[in-house]
Amino acid sequence: MQSSESKTGTVLAVLRADAGDEATVAAAARLAALCGAPWHAILVENAHTRRRGEAARLRTLELLRHAHARGAVTAVLEGRDAPAVGAAYARRHGCTTAVLAREHGTAWWHVPFVRRLAQAAPELDLVDVAAPSTPSVAGPPARARPAPRPYLAATGASLATAGVALPLLPLLDVANVAMLFLLTVVLVAIRLGRGPAILATLVGFCSLVIAAPRRQYDVSEFKYAVALAVMLAVGWITARLTSDLREQAESATGREARTRALYEFARALSVALQTEQVFEITRRFLARTFDARAAILLPDDAGRLRWPVADPASEERAPVLSVLDMAAAQWAFDHGAPAGAGTPTLPSNPYLYLPLLAPMRSRGVLAVRVPDVAALLVPERRELLDAFAALAAIAVERVHYVDVAQDAVVRMEGERLRNSLLAALSHDLRTPLTSLVGLSESLTLSRPALAAAQMELANALRDEARRMSTLVANLLDMARIQSGGVKLNLEWQLVEETIGSALRACRWQLGGRSVDTHIPRGLPLVRFDAALLERVLCNLLENAGKYTPPDAHVTIAARAEEGMLVVAVCDNGQGLPAGRADALFEKFVRGRQESSISGVGLGLAICRAIVEAHGGRMRAFNLPDSGACFELRLPLGEPPPLPDPEHHHHFTDQHEH
Repeated sequence: MQSSESKTGTVLAVLRADAGDEATVAAAARLAALCGAPWHAILVENAHTRRRGEAARLRTLELLRHAHARGAVTAVLEGRDAPAVGAAYARRHGCTTAVLAREHGTAWWHVPFVRRLAQAAPELDLVDVAAPSTPSVAGPPARARPAPRPYLAATGASLATAGVALPLLPLLDVANVAMLFLLTVVLVAIRLGRGPAILATLVGFCSLVIAAPRRQYDVSEFKYAVALAVMLAVGWITARLTSDLREQAESATGREARTRALYEFARALSVALQTEQVFEITRRFLARTFDARAAILLPDDAGRLRWPVADPASEERAPVLSVLDMAAAQWAFDHGAPAGAGTPTLPSNPYLYLPLLAPMRSRGVLAVRVPDVAALLVPERRELLDAFAALAAIAVERVHYVDVAQDAVVRMEGERLRNSLLAALSHDLRTPLTSLVGLSESLTLSRPALAAAQMELANALRDEARRMSTLVANLLDMARIQSGGVKLNLEWQLVEETIGSALRACRWQLGGRSVDTHIPRGLPLVRFDAALLERVLCNLLENAGKYTPPDAHVTIAARAEEGMLVVAVCDNGQGLPAGRADALFEKFVRGRQESSISGVGLGLAICRAIVEAHGGRMRAFNLPDSGACFELRLPLGEPPPLPDPEHHHHFTDQHEH
């Protein structure tokens, strides 16, 4: 039945809310450490353990908390037959060794707990640990003296029953009168508990023995003695059973209250659409269920918890946190573990900090302050509090993703509206602007030639018409790119031809600025859309003309590098704004937010979209000395082989012949 050596497996410590629990936990922890095995610690609660008093129960719960801190899996179970419940738990979790304390001073009719556990689970190795026969200084405190009022009430109820029933002895038999006393015992057990019911049984028995008339009752008569003995036994058993039923009913009522509180809390959170609503619902239910003050602390983008914002509507329930409290909450958030009151970490702190662990990540910390810290040791209340924290975490995460979804929908609708507006404006304006550009150019070429002042006005009109036409073309191109309507006409071409074409088309936008080109000989063919790449170079040259002084110098360079064709357009102007090089490629972002320079900030966005459609990439940076540089990279690929000239000549001769 008992074994001092255990097989390598899971160790189970069985606690009984008595003086030997501390030795049981210590022995189980040592045994698990020696075997390198996991271990469990359980407490089976029933009427027997509750009779030991609340102080012994709280001490055992504290031992369970220490066992959990040392790596044990802890549980508080409910069951009248504690050995059977412990055996079922051992089978369910694969435990091979059970550790429990040796019992002292048991009655001869009482079967020891270790023997009953061996009968319920014969496959378990049992380790019987020596325990102190009397509670030590560290043991549970002495039980409080019972209140006298229930016992006085039970005595009064039995005496009142005697006053009513004893005069009926001439009419009724003693056994029938005894039933009236049993009814009183049942009522006392239901209302006052086990001890007062047993006292009521004894008072009723003595009343029948002493007060009955001799002519009707002779104690020497065997049948009456049996009736009274049965009355005493039935009263005793009835008191115990009724008391047990009362405790089970109270336990069921407590479970029902916790289940209802959890259900109502989950239902209230299910309709919350804002973080503030989650905060208020959580505070309200914690105040109602635990009489606690609570606050939810959320992290910022850097992962640091923010101070709670005071809510005037619930200011009386909002806790006031200090710097040390925020540090403890930050520890709980960073480690994903509870801290504060009732935990091994900072147990002297008045608050309990529970991390809000959602499915995706930790969403914050729930700081709770209860009036009685010892209440946090009660497993039912702590489990309910953990469930509240889990539901609050899920609600916070759900609200977060609702906000993300709403922002995404707003951005999508705004982008769709913006693209529709761009397409409508560009189509409606392109035809008249094209006519305006043609008429302005015809005006400058009219014969006879215009006067100097009129020619200046005509040139200005032509330039502005060209700028407006370029702007509308950019709008139309961006609308087409966003809608996926751009089809690339890819052909193997020389990049220097496209650079030259872009310079001829955009020379007027550069004004008096000088332009140098650095294009080495022998650049390979590249497969690209010439018209779109020309638009990219024109937009870059237009930017150089807008944001550089009139006497600036512009350089266009091309080179082959690591399988890529690199084309750079650089200038010696003021350069790009600090830290905004990547932002310039976004739509409607300009180099200078407030400026008299015309434009809407679409040129660079179009450039990047076209280059990325070719499978390339684009970047912007400042030069070491001064000025800005825009660099685009296109993949070189493998151009098709050129036909053999001799073979081509031979084929032509045969065809002519």
